[in-house]
Amino acid sequence: MAEETLLATWVIIDKVRFMTDTALKTSHENPKAIGLWLFLSSAMVLAMMIIGAITRLTESGLSMTEWRPLIGWIPPIGDVEWQRVFSLYQQTSQYKLANVGMSVEEFKNIFFWEYIHRVWGRLIGLVFALPLFFFFIKGMIPVGYKKHLIILLLLGGLQGFIGWWMVKSGFVDRTEVSQYRLAVHLGMAFIILGYLVWLAIGLVFPIEAGRPDVPRGFRRLGSLTHEVIFFTILSGALVAGLGAGLAYNDWPFMDNQIFPEYYWELDPWWLNFFENIAAVQFDHRLFAYITILFVGALFIWSKRLNLAPRLRLSINCLTAILTIQVMLGISTLMLVVPIDLAVMHQGGAALTFCTALWVMKELRGKAQK
Repeated sequence: MAEETLLATWVIIDKVRFMTDTALKTSHENPKAIGLWLFLSSAMVLAMMIIGAITRLTESGLSMTEWRPLIGWIPPIGDVEWQRVFSLYQQTSQYKLANVGMSVEEFKNIFFWEYIHRVWGRLIGLVFALPLFFFFIKGMIPVGYKKHLIILLLLGGLQGFIGWWMVKSGFVDRTEVSQYRLAVHLGMAFIILGYLVWLAIGLVFPIEAGRPDVPRGFRRLGSLTHEVIFFTILSGALVAGLGAGLAYNDWPFMDNQIFPEYYWELDPWWLNFFENIAAVQFDHRLFAYITILFVGALFIWSKRLNLAPRLRLSINCLTAILTIQVMLGISTLMLVVPIDLAVMHQGGAALTFCTALWVMKELRGKAQK
């Protein structure tokens, strides 16, 4: 009896060892499958940013007053349900202060974008969580990546709570969400997008061996460039939250002045950086100019160095995308924020951010052995 027990135990251990060895072998043989899945998730997050921009610009974000994580997939069905949902919206300050007299049919138009925004967020969760579970079961996740993927899953859940926290700020005594909470929500979206892209690039495009070394200062400039781009994006969130793009629509001046007259209008002085339309728009312009300087310096310095082809390509792409983004920003401002250009500007910010990450990855990545 003891011998049979030992034999059965040995068989089980042998099967577990075989499964473990197979899983480890698979994880080394197919990291690109994980990388492509992360790129797909990145593309969905980028699309979410576009949908979010449309939702904000059409003032649709406060149309859904209920947060239903499980049954929120289902839109209102039938006149009775539409009237119930509309009556909830009629209790909000946005309706009372800006949309009194809106019909149910008009309400459906703004409800549509917020509904799509929330459903798309749930789809991102499924597209990320279900394959993650599969890859865990199959042992396909490369060594060192499990903790990062778990963190990403938690960040995605946290972003859902942040989104609702942001929306709630617009229900009382105002017609839009708090610019502070909007900045947090957008900032978290870019953190998630950057995390996904960073991991995906490392898996799909590993650093080739034998590439030329670059000066430490050049590598540091690449990192600083990405940081400046991120803060430029956060300053843009404040512009969007305050509707600051609807004021001072001349360029390169602001109301025919280099420095706006009402920059220091609020007291205490530090509130101007976050709540003063003139200051917030000027700061966003200033961050954009600093970004141009950093990317320009990176581009010019790169011409003097012997760089790996892919690194040079990433810097050239960043320079080209930033040029387009600057043109979009100026056009959006001077044309008083048309929705199509404003949406393209936010999409351009995401592409600039991701391309700067690509540059940084090429500069800091370790060659595969």
